Amino acid sequence: MDIFPAQYSTLSSMALGRYIEEKYGFAGITCKLLLHGVSDTYRIEGENVKYILKVYRSSHRTLEEIRGEIELLNILHERGAKVAYPLRDLHGEQIQPFNAIEGMRYGVVFMFAPGNNVYDFSDEQLMIIGREMAFNHTITSQIELGYERKPYTAETTLWRPLEVVKPWFAEESADYAYLLELANQVDQKMATFDNASLSSGYCHYDYLPKNFHFDGNLFTLFDFDFAGKGYLANDLASFLVHFFIHTITGKITKEEADRQFSVFIKGYRDVRTLSDEEIEAVPFLGIMFWLFYLGFQVENFDDWSNSFVGPRYLKERVAIIKRFSEMYCRF
Repeated sequence: MDIFPAQYSTLSSMALGRYIEEKYGFAGITCKLLLHGVSDTYRIEGENVKYILKVYRSSHRTLEEIRGEIELLNILHERGAKVAYPLRDLHGEQIQPFNAIEGMRYGVVFMFAPGNNVYDFSDEQLMIIGREMAFNHTITSQIELGYERKPYTAETTLWRPLEVVKPWFAEESADYAYLLELANQVDQKMATFDNASLSSGYCHYDYLPKNFHFDGNLFTLFDFDFAGKGYLANDLASFLVHFFIHTITGKITKEEADRQFSVFIKGYRDVRTLSDEEIEAVPFLGIMFWLFYLGFQVENFDDWSNSFVGPRYLKERVAIIKRFSEMYCRF
């Protein structure tokens, strides 16, 4: 009997462990699934060593895009950025092919970022985050990758996401109308900024505490899955989202959140110029960030098994976006 086609499978941790041992010359390692997502993440451990294996889904990332992510990380690592970089196997390869049930998938082994996630930062840590982001931006503003990565524009972060989510708002037309009006306001606001004052390059586009570790004062950034070309202030916008969430969940006051964000900005400006217009644009880029990820969650519903996306979730998410807009945006 022929094998029935599948759109998603979970690769065996044991088989992956044996494969990685052979390809990379490791011995005595274990491989365990950490989480399912639009890519699957495995933890590889041995005596005194630890790595992360990410297995991408073809519906989310093409081989061209994966090569672009790896190229970006290689450049950052070679130039001294503190990132979790990809390893090479015994033959010098960094991307591993896996002929899965649903078709070819690709995996990459990354160095494990030492330390842990931190969500309540000291001023010293905020300065470090700012300096490291600025250091990376100095590099990514001056390079052109040989492989294509998706751009972050008004089309990709406002209008296409709104088209993707539109059918899901069939019974909540008022909420969709609000998002559409908000997108128009943001688009018009962004048009008022001088493009020359908004630096562009490759941004991480998911600069949240879940994607970097601190080991003492050693900072390591990881998960460049969404890295793409756009305004570099997009990274400041995603980091601002952390302070917003911390505020609305009662973990910090708005005044303290603003103070901490200003400390981070000071750290950034210690290394790299940041115009006042870029800072002014951050909240509006934040709205674009929220809408992009809403579209992403809906678009990847089948392949991500994100059952939380539904009428209740969408209504709650619109309320959060509205609150973010009221807290930070002045049109």
